[in-house]
Amino acid sequence: VNLPPRSNVERSAMHKASAMMLLLAAVAAGPLVDATSFGQGLAANPIRKVVTMLQAMQKKVTEEGQKADELFEKYECYCKSSSSDLSASIEAAEVKTAELGTSIEGDSSKKAKLEEDLKSHQDDRSAAKAAMAEATAIREKEKAAFDKALSENKVNLAALTKAVAALEKGMAGSFLQSRAAGSLQKYVASNHELSEGDRQTVLSFLSGKQGENYAPQSGEITGLLKELGDEMLADQKDMIATEDAAVQAYEGLMAAKKKQVAALSESVEKKLNRVAELGVSIAQMKNDLEDTIESHGEDKNFLADLGKNCDAKAAVHEEEKKMRATEIVALADTIRVLNDDDALELFKKTLPSSSASLVQMQASTSALRAQAYALLAQTRSRLSPDQERHRIDFISLALRGRKMGFEKVIALIDELVATLKKEQVDDDHKKEYCAAQLDQ
Repeated sequence: VNLPPRSNVERSAMHKASAMMLLLAAVAAGPLVDATSFGQGLAANPIRKVVTMLQAMQKKVTEEGQKADELFEKYECYCKSSSSDLSASIEAAEVKTAELGTSIEGDSSKKAKLEEDLKSHQDDRSAAKAAMAEATAIREKEKAAFDKALSENKVNLAALTKAVAALEKGMAGSFLQSRAAGSLQKYVASNHELSEGDRQTVLSFLSGKQGENYAPQSGEITGLLKELGDEMLADQKDMIATEDAAVQAYEGLMAAKKKQVAALSESVEKKLNRVAELGVSIAQMKNDLEDTIESHGEDKNFLADLGKNCDAKAAVHEEEKKMRATEIVALADTIRVLNDDDALELFKKTLPSSSASLVQMQASTSALRAQAYALLAQTRSRLSPDQERHRIDFISLALRGRKMGFEKVIALIDELVATLKKEQVDDDHKKEYCAAQLDQ
């Protein structure tokens, strides 16, 4: 049959019970020792030796119980403090989870609004830049047209001025042969502001149909040319004024658009930075939320395991206390029985007196050997194969022998006691190690 594993207290109690039975068997089998060796050890009372050893065992068991209680108190304190810390951690994690969820939702809404505003600002900036480019293109065309018109106006006005001067000096023939006359003729032909009669008169003069007989004193051509020159000069002034106004309007538009683009660029830059910051913050909060949820689950599992382990440890401690109390009671009862006067009288009766006959000693020896063997057989029947049965068998074999002393039995008992002491030291070291681990 496979027996369940035993705790340190059960194993120690089993070994001590075996030792107690062996010692009692040794006391009961005391008369088997020859008279000479018994006479030498008569001064040392075997019962007193057993009582002393049992008292030491009783003290050791009591001390072990005190150490076990101290260790359990520390473990119980660890259970309570750890349970309190874990509960606080779980509660804090639940609060933090709710707060992180709210913060993530709020920052996500802000980020979406900023991205919408950012797109609007970028579109407005693009529109402003497009308007600036369009205005610049129009201004360039207007400037080119103005420059061309002004240049033609100046050329025609200069030609007209030369024509007037030539007519006033009577040098119309030389003027008509100049390039200025051709330019002036083209201008007059394309000028629809003149009346048809005036235009034909001037064109007739410029084409040379008037001939050399033209009289400048009449002043008709001269007057028409002067009037045309005044109109050309007025047109030139209007062109310049119109160009100046267009330049001012263009510069004003460009200044306003540049200011608008700068403001929009600044706003776009700020919003881009804010969107990036919110993105990083949201990512960090999401990671923190995942870690918090994971830690919350681990703490809950650990708290549940801690409660189970602490309850199991408390049950084991109570069971060990009961077993230890039973062992102490058994030791106390054994000590009381051995210290009783009746036990001393019984022991004295079992000892052979100096006057006893050889036949009486042999009879007493045989009876006591039988009693000791029966006691050992009863003890052996209560032990499993792994509980020192071979030692009981060896002592029984020694009791059956007729030509050997009991020295080997005593040595075996001493060896068992030494083994018990070594195991006790190992148990103490394990308890100290466990206590140190729990203190950390």
